[in-house]
Amino acid sequence: MTNLDRLIAELCPDGVEYVPLGDICEIVRGNGLTKKDLTDAGVGCIHYGQIYTYYGLYTSSTKSFVSEDLAATLKKVYPGNIIVAVTSENFEDVGKAVAWLGEDNIVTGGHTAILRHNQNAKYITYFFQTEGFFKQKRKIAHGTKVIEITPSKLEGVKIPLPPLPIQDEIVQILDNFTELTAELTAELTAELTARKNQYAYYRDGLLSFDGNVPIVALGEIGEFIRGNGLQKSDFTDEGFPCIHYGQIYTRYGLSANSTYSYVSDEFAKRLRKADNGDLLIATTSENVEDVCKAIAWIGDEVAVSGDMMYFRSDQNVKYLAYFFQTNNFFEQKRKYAQGTKVVRVSKENLAKIRIPLPSLEEQARIVTILDRFDSLIADISDGLPAEIAARQKQYEYYRDKLLTFNK
Repeated sequence: MTNLDRLIAELCPDGVEYVPLGDICEIVRGNGLTKKDLTDAGVGCIHYGQIYTYYGLYTSSTKSFVSEDLAATLKKVYPGNIIVAVTSENFEDVGKAVAWLGEDNIVTGGHTAILRHNQNAKYITYFFQTEGFFKQKRKIAHGTKVIEITPSKLEGVKIPLPPLPIQDEIVQILDNFTELTAELTAELTAELTARKNQYAYYRDGLLSFDGNVPIVALGEIGEFIRGNGLQKSDFTDEGFPCIHYGQIYTRYGLSANSTYSYVSDEFAKRLRKADNGDLLIATTSENVEDVCKAIAWIGDEVAVSGDMMYFRSDQNVKYLAYFFQTNNFFEQKRKYAQGTKVVRVSKENLAKIRIPLPSLEEQARIVTILDRFDSLIADISDGLPAEIAARQKQYEYYRDKLLTFNK
């Protein structure tokens, strides 16, 4: 028998009472406080938006502060109090709670509710993460563009309330589980990052020839052809295959032979078309990292949109696509990228970018090696996030089970 089982058998053998939050908490609505009021020093404060963007389950320090004069006008949060975001743009975030475990009083603003109580604060915030709370939240949250839970509705939410020793034991168990889950997630994420960095290093090394091969401008070995027309609103469920420039950096990898989108055969007649062996390049983006992302097209004829080009040459198209991923290419691209909110690289400047050009046989050899490495990284990239998600689901199941009692 675990210590938790022993405590339950000793302190509540007949079950646990589910009580409304209003019976165990004084729920106080926050007031005032906008982002422009925040300062780098002064009285600690928590803005409602930070509850679902910055803070976790609990905190003993604040990201932001306000002046003492403003703090005097705002609602106080005492050590052990819980702050709940009662307004959000989506259902998932509304009702998110953070326990204040610092030593000093802080303040909060509007769109929050402060729960003052004499229970274990972390026990209550763990409950606010459970499916049991979410089911009740669905009944009391209202609104469309802005989702809200009024403090009066929050008072009616029922929570299982075992004696404090049981609350403390559950919190200790969940704290340990949370820590282990966080450590595992960090290890898996670090492993994925290390493998991607190793791959990038290996790829860049294979595509650096130390003067052993000619270095030529792209404009010397092929032709850049600009796409035309084609908006996302032109897409159909079937018809002629097409690629919109935005899809290049959101939907596709290094190469592709089929599309996610189509246009009518009649509309396709007005569009320029890339062919098997062309390199498709997005020449417009909101950031310099994505601009000029390229995919090797190895399928049949495909219609392309404006804000992208296709590069037609007699070189190995996958060799070109791999080069477009290298640091060498990125450094050259940065020199030619223009714009702030919208970043572009012109056809003329793309033609100036220089590429090491070994023989077609050597290009094919390099592509074969990198394809194998790319496949390995893809397997890891798919597997590790799935492992992280599985561990998170395991944690959520265990947490909800611990916080469910016989009534």
